[in-house]
Amino acid sequence: MSDVLRVGARSPRVAEVRHTLARLGVIEGYTRDMSAKTESRKYHEEDTFFDDVLSNHLKAFQQARGIIPSGEIDQLTLRVLREASYTLGARVLSYQPGNHLVGDDVVEVQTHLHELGFYTERIDGRFGEHTHRAVMDYQLNYGMQVDGICGPDTIRALGRLGLRIKGGSANAIHERERVRNAGPRLTGKRVVIDPALGGANKGQIVQGPFGEISEAEILWDLATRLEGRMIATGVETILSRPHMDDPTPADRASIANAFGADLTLSLQCDSYPNDKANGVATFYFGSEAGTSSLTGETLSSYIQKEIVARTPLSGCGSHARTWEMLRLTRMPTVEIVTGYLTNPQDLATLTDPAMRDQIAEAIVVAVKRLYLLDEDEQPKTGTFKFSELLKSETE
Repeated sequence: MSDVLRVGARSPRVAEVRHTLARLGVIEGYTRDMSAKTESRKYHEEDTFFDDVLSNHLKAFQQARGIIPSGEIDQLTLRVLREASYTLGARVLSYQPGNHLVGDDVVEVQTHLHELGFYTERIDGRFGEHTHRAVMDYQLNYGMQVDGICGPDTIRALGRLGLRIKGGSANAIHERERVRNAGPRLTGKRVVIDPALGGANKGQIVQGPFGEISEAEILWDLATRLEGRMIATGVETILSRPHMDDPTPADRASIANAFGADLTLSLQCDSYPNDKANGVATFYFGSEAGTSSLTGETLSSYIQKEIVARTPLSGCGSHARTWEMLRLTRMPTVEIVTGYLTNPQDLATLTDPAMRDQIAEAIVVAVKRLYLLDEDEQPKTGTFKFSELLKSETE
């Protein structure tokens, strides 16, 4: 499906979404037969119409799953709906390198293993290498065949276990300990800087003070300013892409994971049909359906506050999302939407080189504040100068 479906559309895809939401309990009182499989199901004509009621139910589902609650049916929403449709036991779960199984059944397995102490990574619904190893450790400890495959026997064994210790997140504790053990200095830290777009994908073309400039050029310039300041403080940096390339989110995440980064910072701009939409927003991994990256949440909040304190950009908050770059990276990752190029004030800020300097410095200071969490004296938001930061790194 290439087109986004909105209120007023008519399509079998709409009926599929309505049926799936009903089966997930989002729509109450739905009386159609939900036993037939999707490929063999015949939908009623009235179910194929996209109305306001369905849009509101869809928004509730999107909000709970950490995706933007647009109330529209797009590729991302369809993918997440299908992932949510998998119940534990409906299929055999196994590790497939390069093609990880994804779904709510994987979330349930990860949650069981997390509560038992075998799985300490993010509960992200992806049956990857860490989940595979956790299943093998569980099987070994419980006298089962050790194959890392979560089939009927392993699922039954997980289901038979009684009391489990709940509360707290091992992954959050590990993230926090990694920050604490890394120490307050930035020297030696590894950070991936991920400017959106690239190559032929230039994004919006806008009018700046020195003529036309593309969204991709704005983000690349901001990334290089951020990189220069990071390097000056002793941080090892890598850009997620060459200047003339536009890798997929999965490829960008793979680069970050292979680099062994401590943090990943994704830079983006936004647009909206109404030119009144404005401000900077930051995003970290998390949703109501799984765990959140608490370190990512902390850094996201710091970046948001530092940028707002140092620029004319208004604050649009820090939010949990399950976007691919956030979910696929193994380290805390923050996506920074630096403003709306469709808003005159944001446009003036983002096309001003001096303001891009301020944004870059705000991000570096926010990263420094993250590693100062255990220090007695925290610098106040917007007051820590880059020159002072450099001095503190050499003392």
